[in-house]
Amino acid sequence: MNKDKIAITIDQDLVKRLDLLIKKHIFENRSRAIQEAVQEKLERLEQDRLAKECAKLDPNFEKSMAEEGLSEKLNKWPEY
Repeated sequence: MNKDKIAITIDQDLVKRLDLLIKKHIFENRSRAIQEAVQEKLERLEQDRLAKECAKLDPNFEKSMAEEGLSEKLNKWPEY
């Protein structure tokens, strides 16, 4: 995987907390800790977006579409 180097500015208290996690061997270094934190945050945002989109669905319409598809398939079982 290609990686880009970036420079960031972080509050000193966060850096101290981050360094404690590294000292406890939870992360191997600052870079890895920040990379995992960003990855986790992005995944959460994507899941939230998916949940919001799913909330827009009409359950009754979705059920009727599923049942319609099932009834068509049940009439025509493939021969083996």
